Amino acid sequence: MASPEARAGLRAGLAAIAVRAAAAAQVFVDDPAHPVLSPDDAHHLGRVLRLRAGEEVIVSDGAGHWARTRWTGEAGGAGGALAALGDDAGPGDDAGPGGDAGPGGGETGPGGDGRVQFEAAAAPVLTVAFAPTKGERPEWVVQKLTELGVDRVVPLVSERSVVRWSGARGQAAVQRLRRVAREAAAQCRRVWLPEIAEVMRFDALAGLGAPGDVVLAQLSGDRLRASDQVVAVGPEGGWSVAELASGLPTVGFGLSVLRAETAAVTAAALMVSLRTGTVAQMAPAAPVGESS
Repeated sequence: MASPEARAGLRAGLAAIAVRAAAAAQVFVDDPAHPVLSPDDAHHLGRVLRLRAGEEVIVSDGAGHWARTRWTGEAGGAGGALAALGDDAGPGDDAGPGGDAGPGGGETGPGGDGRVQFEAAAAPVLTVAFAPTKGERPEWVVQKLTELGVDRVVPLVSERSVVRWSGARGQAAVQRLRRVAREAAAQCRRVWLPEIAEVMRFDALAGLGAPGDVVLAQLSGDRLRASDQVVAVGPEGGWSVAELASGLPTVGFGLSVLRAETAAVTAAALMVSLRTGTVAQMAPAAPVGESS
């Protein structure tokens, strides 16, 4: 049974994400109290999304701070900026997405007064390490892990890896994944940007967590536990004999042989669901002959 504090925190989190989801868009800025749009974000809001003046936009610094603002440009226009909620709204203005208009153009819900809000980071920190595969599938994996709420993503090079990022190519690939994560975080209204780590070799994997926290995804593995905070997914050819003998525990995700990207997303969904309590950890089965 969750504590009263945990239940209150969950209610507050649900109220906050409901407000952010109702906004027309979200962008990341350096300072949510004084948001300055990058040229790319201004173009996206004005020319691509074609926001109308007064539509609500969430701004976040990617480190838990966020605020509700309004778009001041014209639909399809090249120029435009953001104003704090209430700064440009009068008593007769429409509320727009995100809440009902209150006295003086104010809004209901978290951040309705225009002040910067803060959302604490989820705990514990959850990490998925995965061996990149060919094509655009690594970008798809990072997008989905970001949407699900993973905190850290680690591109991994293992013994049987076909894709081996290193040097300038590796740096460019990681930067591309960071852009994908930023776009996905804005789309799903996250206010904490996930960390996209540098490429890591398998022999450094155990250092991502305390003993027992780091596990390998493997068909014959045990059931995932809430205490498993780092899950590593191997390449299409699987882990080598030496890697499986490294001493790291293994976890499995059912009775099917999953593609590498499917296993990464499955791991993330289970890890985050266990953390939030969306699914419960099953108690160990009682030995045969003992009553439950």
